[in-house]
Parts: sequence; structure tokens; C-alpha cells
Amino acid sequence: MNYDVIVIGAGPGGYVAAIRASQLGFKTAIIEKESLGGVCLNWGCIPTKALLKSAQVFEYAKHASDYGVLLENPTADFSGMVKRSRGVADKMSKGVQFLMKKNKIDVIMGYGKIKSKGQVDVTSSDGKATTYDCKHIIIATGGRARALPNLPIDGKKIIGYREAMVLPVQPKTMIVVGSGAIGVEFAYFYNSIGTKVTIVEFMPRIVPVEDEDVSKELEKSFKKQGMTIMTNASVESVDTSGAVVKAKVKTASGEVILEADIVLSAVGVVCNLENIGLEQAGVITDKGKVVVDGFGQTNVPGIYAIGDVSPGQALAHVASKEAIVCAENIAYMEKKSTHKPTPIDYNNIPGCTYCHPEIASVGMTEKAAKDAGYEIKVGKFPFVASGKAAAAGNTDGFVKVIYDAKYGEWLGTHMIGNGVTDMIAEAVLGRTLETTYKEVLNTVHPHPTLSEAVKEATAMAYGEATDI
Repeated sequence: MNYDVIVIGAGPGGYVAAIRASQLGFKTAIIEKESLGGVCLNWGCIPTKALLKSAQVFEYAKHASDYGVLLENPTADFSGMVKRSRGVADKMSKGVQFLMKKNKIDVIMGYGKIKSKGQVDVTSSDGKATTYDCKHIIIATGGRARALPNLPIDGKKIIGYREAMVLPVQPKTMIVVGSGAIGVEFAYFYNSIGTKVTIVEFMPRIVPVEDEDVSKELEKSFKKQGMTIMTNASVESVDTSGAVVKAKVKTASGEVILEADIVLSAVGVVCNLENIGLEQAGVITDKGKVVVDGFGQTNVPGIYAIGDVSPGQALAHVASKEAIVCAENIAYMEKKSTHKPTPIDYNNIPGCTYCHPEIASVGMTEKAAKDAGYEIKVGKFPFVASGKAAAAGNTDGFVKVIYDAKYGEWLGTHMIGNGVTDMIAEAVLGRTLETTYKEVLNTVHPHPTLSEAVKEATAMAYGEATDI
């Protein structure tokens, strides 16, 4: 019952922390109350991408004649799509089980709670409680869907992201409240298979954290796909007593009543900090997050926090990197390693949204760069001018790059289009290496590829474009 490291939570932060800790020579256990892989593998990143792939295949089938392929009346098998998605998630979760065995990590199923510094209580599903001793505790309990008081999730007519993945019947109409990554991904999926979708966004534009040009392009594309977009709008109340949901929506021009089979609440996530023993252990939190340093260390020695519960971006790849940094720093402190890890640069984290067209970005938006006082050079290359995009039949979108005019520093990159989530790493790596526009222009990009758009956008920023 004695461990060097105990990790609470087995999502992409927790299980990676456990693996790295074990690799570094620590006797490690991981506690999980539901399924290995956490929300990401079971109810988030992975199964949603499986649904989105089904939607993409269906879109191709509907437009097969555009590619010289004849198909008769393709139809969407909603239950089949859901079944495939769950199968992909189950396979990935089993993969994490294998990794736990491979790395000799003890998996303890149950609800973990810090009893005191160096002690964790675990309550199993049958109510039995066991106390485990350890030297280091890593909190990786993740987050859950945020619920608004005027939009209570009942799991039937008003749903969150979990229910959206396993609805028994495809709704004919849906209202999506919130246009962050979760909202627009589900909006695209359901719209593509025939559900009439309306997006209600409180802010002046959809995907409001993105560059303004990206928001405009996505709205244009979504409207072209048949969605209704309502910005500067908020759901004031809902009536679920009838056969359909009636949502009272406040807009700049007055109140309207929208009706739909289903309302999806996609207004963000909230951290799982309640009832895990933070108060008893004296761990400081602020604005719903655990306060940590650059290595995940809380104010209490021996207790750490990573992933959604810590202040960094609530993204799976951030959680995984925080896990590695945290585990390696523990090893450094315990003299199991001579390598002190480098803290994460949270200003160089890529964000990806997997609707169609996809969105990928890193660094400053154009507005943020101007507000920070930079004199900038901006280049935007549209995919309509890309040979690879034209051949693929997906020419919506663009790549936009932002450079500091004085030194040529790569300040930000914002992409929207088919496959851009697989392109953004070039900009992330370039910024890590402190690349300037000169290195981008001098790097030969293969032709024909979508990746050429990064170089072409850079050339446009400096008046050297040859393909547009």
C-alpha cells in the first residue's frame, strides 16, 4: 500500500504522468473512478473524431459524382456511426490498460480523495474505503461540462457532450448553445447527417477565441452548409414540457422562441475540484483552478496538479506535456534524474477544432499583436489558390501568418480549411526554434501540398508571393 507516486485520474494527463513516473523508477499507482483514458479517450477527443470521420465519409458519398464516382442515394446510419465511435473509444481505453500493465503501474479503481499529505483514500464502487500511502500525489481529475442555471441538463432534451455522442435517435432539429470547439464540432456533425442545426452564441462572433478572420470564414462556411447562426444571443429560459424544447433566446433585436428536438449545452467545462480533499490538505485554488508553479507543484510540498484542474489551456496535449514535466521534475528533485525539465511555454500551444472546415491556430491573433504594440506584417493565402486543395475539392479557408515587422519574429498562425490540424505543428516548431520569416521562405515545401500555404502566406506578408 506504499507508493512513491499516486496519480488521481487516468485521463491524458494522469495516465501519461503515471507512465513517465514509472519509467523514471518510481513505484506508481493510478486511481480512476470510471474508465482509463478519462474524458478524452472515452467521451471527448477520440470518439468525437470518430463521429466526425463518419460525417466526412458521408459528405464524400453525397458528393461522389463531383469526383467522377457514381453512388445511388447514400444514407446516414446514425446508430452505426455511434456504434463505430464507441468501438474506437473502447479500443483506445483498452490500449491504456495495456500501457499500465506494460509499465508495471498498479491501477486502483475507485474514487480517490486526498486524506492528508502523503495519504490518499480510495472508495470502491461497493463502498469499501482503503488508504494508500505515498510520497508524491499528482491530481489529474480533469473537468466536466459546465451547466448554466437557465439551461439545466436533463440528459434527454437538454444534453451535454456525453449524451450528444450516444443519442438513441438522430434528432430532426437541434439548438447548439455555445460555439467553442465542442459546440461547432457537434453542430457540423449533426448538420452534415441531416439534422437542422441552429447555433446560439453569446459573443459577437462564433469560435470567439480565434482570429476574427477565422470566425468570419467559419460562419460563412456553416451558413453555406445550411446552419443558422445567431450571435450576440443568449438562451434565457427553456420549456421542456412539450414534445419539443422551446427556448427563449434574447437577441439584439428582441426575444425569439426557437423550437427543437434537442438542445445541446456546449458552454465550456468546469474543473473537478470538489470532494477530492484539497481543503483538508491546504491546497490553494484560485478561480476554479489549482495554483501551481511551472512544474505542477502546488503550495503543499508533495502535491501536484496537472491538466484541466491547473491554469494552463484545457487541452489533452497540454495535460500530457504537463504530466511529463511534472514527473521529470519529481525525478530531478529525488535525484533519479540529472535532467531538470523546461517549463511549458503556454504562449506556444496549438489549438485545433475538428469541424469542417477545420481550424488550427497558435500564437497571437492579429488583434492581440496590435494590442501588444507590435508593428506587424500579415499574409493570408487562400486555399482556392492551392493546387492540392483544388484537386481534393476542398478550397474553403486560408492560412494567415503574423510576423513582427521589426525582427521578423513569427508571432502567430491561424488556419481554417481541410486538414489544417495536421499542418499547425510546423508553426509551433518554428516558433519554438525562434524561426523568422526568412527561414520559412528558405524552407522548400513539397508541391502539391496544403503545407505550401504556410510558405505562400509568409511570402504574401513580405510582398514575395508568386502563386497568387
